[in-house]
Amino acid sequence: MSNSYVDWEFAKTTGRTLVAAGPSVSADEAAAEVGAIRESARKAHGPVAETSRLQTPDDAPEALVIDRPTWIAMNADSMGAMLNPAFEQILSRRGEAAAPSGLAASIGGKVTGAEAGALLAFMSSKVLGQYDLAPGGTPSLLLVAPNLVQVQRELGVDAEDFRAWVCMHEETHRVQFTAVPWLRDHMVAEARTLATEMAPDQDRLQELAKALREKLPEVFSSGSGGITELVMTPEQREKLAELTAVMSLLEGHADVVMDDVGPAHIPTVAEIRSKFTERRKGAGAVDKILRRLLGLEAKMRQYRDGAAFVRGVQERVGVDGFNAVWTSPETLPRPLEITDPAAWVTRVHG
Repeated sequence: MSNSYVDWEFAKTTGRTLVAAGPSVSADEAAAEVGAIRESARKAHGPVAETSRLQTPDDAPEALVIDRPTWIAMNADSMGAMLNPAFEQILSRRGEAAAPSGLAASIGGKVTGAEAGALLAFMSSKVLGQYDLAPGGTPSLLLVAPNLVQVQRELGVDAEDFRAWVCMHEETHRVQFTAVPWLRDHMVAEARTLATEMAPDQDRLQELAKALREKLPEVFSSGSGGITELVMTPEQREKLAELTAVMSLLEGHADVVMDDVGPAHIPTVAEIRSKFTERRKGAGAVDKILRRLLGLEAKMRQYRDGAAFVRGVQERVGVDGFNAVWTSPETLPRPLEITDPAAWVTRVHG
């Protein structure tokens, strides 16, 4: 029944059709780049473990170096595995009478599949790397080769140093989820719960449509959390804030580790960080609109706020004191603590 909501195979087809071409490289150059990225990912293991003082298990899978269509396919699978159980719960909650049938279900699934595919096509040209939680499957660290090449060329920075710098960030995500075994299940469960709770009842649909008409201009003119914020109840916003706080922690921690590792291993790390930060600000008009609609402007704040939280905690209690954050879900930062590291230190360390 969950397939009536989104046709994920159609999403893959749509994504592959719409995805932008990557940078121009020869077959030999592409092979060399893939090999170089793999080597950078391997070299990141030791420095990241030493700097973060977190140890990933020896049997953790190596990073996968992929292209844009593969990223689309893998994320469509992960989104399906993440959301389909939520769809099942929604149908169960509404009753069989609310479930679409036959032709309506097929058409509906194609429409939402096309929308998901278009989103994935857009995102596939932006993502440098990702730790794929792969609900129900095998988690893996993904590095998107054409995007690393494209951004390195746009920034005009040293290719070897840029590969190493990106791999330090993404390796930190791999360490977070492999050194902290409960974290993946916690994130998946929280995301599914939020997805289920956000599904509107029939009597709220007109109310939501009105809210979209009236408040959509706010999304275009502000750095809000995206279009989803317009259709949330206060309780759902609170739940999203909790999940966003954890995402800020993960992204900020990865940024801090990549920059702390940098000087000893990446000679041009200061130049790369400076140019990369400027690039985040310099998107074109259409790109900025899409980023605001999708909430990606808010994601940029996650890097900044999360890094400030990590630095603030480490200044007070050191790296080992900070690592108490990984003890359990109860020690993760609360929404207000992300911008108040001292409050987290007081709560957790007394």
